[in-house]
Amino acid sequence: MFTRYSFSPANFAALILVIAAGQRAALLGIGDGSVVKLLDEHERTMAFAEVALGQIKSLRQTAVPRNYEIWYVYATGYNAALNKIINETLARNGKLSESDLEQIYETYLSHIKTSDRIDKVGARVIGEIDDVMTLITEALGMSATYDASLTGATQKLSAAQQPDQIKAVVEQLVKSTQEMRETNKALETRLLLSKTEISNLQHSLEAIRAESLTDPLTGLGNRKYFDRSIDMAVQTALASGEPLSLLMFDIDHFKSFNDSYGHLTGDQVLRLVGMSLKQTIKGQDITARYGGEEFAVVLPNTALRQALTVADHIRRAVMAKELKKKSTGEILGRVTISVGVSMLKPGDDTDSLIERADACLYAAKRNGRNRVICEVDPEYAAETRSQVA
Repeated sequence: MFTRYSFSPANFAALILVIAAGQRAALLGIGDGSVVKLLDEHERTMAFAEVALGQIKSLRQTAVPRNYEIWYVYATGYNAALNKIINETLARNGKLSESDLEQIYETYLSHIKTSDRIDKVGARVIGEIDDVMTLITEALGMSATYDASLTGATQKLSAAQQPDQIKAVVEQLVKSTQEMRETNKALETRLLLSKTEISNLQHSLEAIRAESLTDPLTGLGNRKYFDRSIDMAVQTALASGEPLSLLMFDIDHFKSFNDSYGHLTGDQVLRLVGMSLKQTIKGQDITARYGGEEFAVVLPNTALRQALTVADHIRRAVMAKELKKKSTGEILGRVTISVGVSMLKPGDDTDSLIERADACLYAAKRNGRNRVICEVDPEYAAETRSQVA
């Protein structure tokens, strides 16, 4: 629906195109997909483009391809989930932050590009298989011809009486054998090339898969990666009886920081936190950007006391880094984080483990921020009581 945040002269001009088509339509608003069907393709897509640019202007967003794609898809109304989250975020916050836009794109649009890339790789694999099958068919035909030549040569040799006749048969056999050798050599060479190409395509698929599970801003795992990884880690821990802990943390006052210094500097903060995580986490631990300014760390084979040590180590590592604005060299101070820690218990599932870590995180923020709270701390008990009340 139209809101005071989305209606602009550009949007109005785009919708005039609908009326100009000469058909009466029930205009349910941008993003409802109810553009008059009789518009030709040019007018229809131009209407969507005008709406997309109008949204970018009215919300004062950067006119980069990612934002244009988000609003273009929004204008078409074809992605109901994307429209729903945008409308809810606008209703709640009155704007879409850079983090909001990035999260929306990663959740609702980037997988489409990944699917396209997978389809292209798949098409190349099929092409390689077709080429190899053609070569094999040709080789089989050549082999049948060679067999016929051998049979014919045997018969001719049996009937040959003169040296010249024997010589002619032998020369024909040599020629056929040479042709067969060349065919086999060509097949071998082409099969080796196909093996290399298919190996390269396999690497491409692995790279696409890794990219689809990676947050592009921080280089950590994304939410999809986290959801998959924690489910597997919880199942493994419950089956083995080994301890498993979870850290949930977010950046203190990140929204205020974004408002004061801009989204580009906000992105720098997110990268700084991501770099700190990479430098402090060991190999088997799972790190991910959970969403926006919130991060998660899954610690297999780690009891609560050890997890608290890891959490405080991360907190100190982040706080130790001085933030400098790249464009001016201005010192912006230090970043702090609040951390909630929970440990897997008998009867737990993924949701209950995350819920307790989240409650601990909120307790840390309520109690001054820049601290670590776990589920055995009194602050956690107070937080759960306040939620029940």
